[in-house]
Amino acid sequence: MTGLGALQILVFFGIVLVLTKPVGLYLHRVFEGERTFLHPVLHPLERLLYRLGGVNEQEEQTWLRYAGSLIAFSLAGFLFTYLIQRLQGWLPFNPMHFSTPQAPAFATPLTPDLAFNTAVSFMTNTNWQAYSPDTTVSYFTQMAALTVQNFVSAAAGIAVAIALIRGFARHTSRTIGNFWADLTRGTIYVLLPLSVLATLFFVWQGAIQNLHGPVTAHTLAGATQTIEQGPLASQLAIKMLGTNGGGFFNANSAHPYENPTPLANELELVLMFVVSAGLTYTFGKAVGDPRQGWALFAAMAILFLAGAFASYGFEQRGNPNLSRLGIEAAATRGQPGGNMEGKEVRFGIADSALFATVTTDASCGAVNSMHDSYTPLGGLVPLFNIQTDEVIFGGVGAGLYSMLLYAIVAVFIGGLMVGRTPEYVGKKIEQKEVKMAILAILATAVCILGFTALSAALQFPVHGYWNPPGAAAANTGNNAAHGFSEILYAYASGAGNNGSAFAGLNANTPWYNLTMALDMLIGRFLFIIPALAIAGSLARKKVIPSTSGTLPTTGGLFVALLIGTVIIVSALTYFPALSLGPIIEHFVMHAGKLY
Repeated sequence: MTGLGALQILVFFGIVLVLTKPVGLYLHRVFEGERTFLHPVLHPLERLLYRLGGVNEQEEQTWLRYAGSLIAFSLAGFLFTYLIQRLQGWLPFNPMHFSTPQAPAFATPLTPDLAFNTAVSFMTNTNWQAYSPDTTVSYFTQMAALTVQNFVSAAAGIAVAIALIRGFARHTSRTIGNFWADLTRGTIYVLLPLSVLATLFFVWQGAIQNLHGPVTAHTLAGATQTIEQGPLASQLAIKMLGTNGGGFFNANSAHPYENPTPLANELELVLMFVVSAGLTYTFGKAVGDPRQGWALFAAMAILFLAGAFASYGFEQRGNPNLSRLGIEAAATRGQPGGNMEGKEVRFGIADSALFATVTTDASCGAVNSMHDSYTPLGGLVPLFNIQTDEVIFGGVGAGLYSMLLYAIVAVFIGGLMVGRTPEYVGKKIEQKEVKMAILAILATAVCILGFTALSAALQFPVHGYWNPPGAAAANTGNNAAHGFSEILYAYASGAGNNGSAFAGLNANTPWYNLTMALDMLIGRFLFIIPALAIAGSLARKKVIPSTSGTLPTTGGLFVALLIGTVIIVSALTYFPALSLGPIIEHFVMHAGKLY
């Protein structure tokens, strides 16, 4: 590692740390229904939406009604997105004539299975893309279907986190809030204004925002080049802030239109973490002890920094096979050294590794480098980040409620150690809460490992290469270990609602489109529903005063216990699979083979 690279990581973390408290306080005021500085402008819009939707924001819901409202809304969003995709050939703002007889030869057909996968992906806030957006979907589909889902799926995640916070903060209550009010406030007061500001910033930096068709440029060499256009900046802002990650172009945030400058790159990084980090302070404020929120923040921060420096270190060390060929691997004033394959020269190794860590911590999925080209252990870090169930800041809302479920497991383990009923922020953690937390954690693990095993078992090795099932098999030249890692990463990304990929896998086949859709649905809703059940159970309980026998949950001991729980659960669950992929690939690489 270089000093400058380490400084880049620390500066980014410093910005997030400074923003955490003010953002957390603002979020607390918004979801408590208190007046904010945006109320004079946005409150009339909020009231109008309630009237149009027939919503009484004062009417609270039990956890079952809250979950039912969320599921009904998600289903409607899925159907809306699917229909727009299937009908895009007859809809406006389609200058490339996608899904029409006049579609260019290079266009990807938007088949029913691909449209189904995409609708599920954006509805679940995963934004997995088994297609190249700039050769598949129209501007209208990008704006009316995908960008809208970027807003509302993110707001739904925030709503679940707020509901769980209320479960801890309230006592002897049968309700946990109103889903429709939480969804509306999260969209109007949080995501919309920040996205408008970010969009203007990105346009200033050079991101495009128009409805023009592609233009043809003549290069100095005399060739012609087609340059795509479109309403990019508005989607870019919410894809980062809402931790969605779906790119306007296939290259995602490695494309100069989606990530034009180092300053734009820094803002993209901050947008991925800012709401999730702020929610930790919102939690502490709501339960009456900000130290509780800072303890969660500390656990997330330590896991983030460990992952960022580990990935950066492995990438800066580079590939020993290249060193054996006499290629300089050390960083000098004239060249970066390390593993630059799949990375933009303008970002370098440090910013690329930082982006890969943040995007997989935040369950965003946007990329400014190709994770498939990372060294085995450099690529293991983003893969393992996803497998921790979004607890390292995580997606907007999802990061907090996932970490709180792990906190329940941690205090349960602590209670077993001292021989007393576990407590967390004044609430007894009993059988129901622990069962629901374990159900959520196991559901994602079963999805990831089950679908990976099934896909691998249905394949057969041909000359050492893996061939996924389906008409368009993904024989991309990747042999056993790396090919297995690509499959494992895909299903981890789906269940973790991340959306990034080891992109050597051709996932646009009926098999992957359908199994990945099921993977995403289970990973989203079998985490959310147990979290809401816990919220309802905790809200009905009384607050128990702390005693000398209560496990402190604000100090370093609890932070260490929480981190240990996350790492041990994830390591025990996924170590055998990781051993078949990136770990064995690492040892083979160091054995001197180009593997």
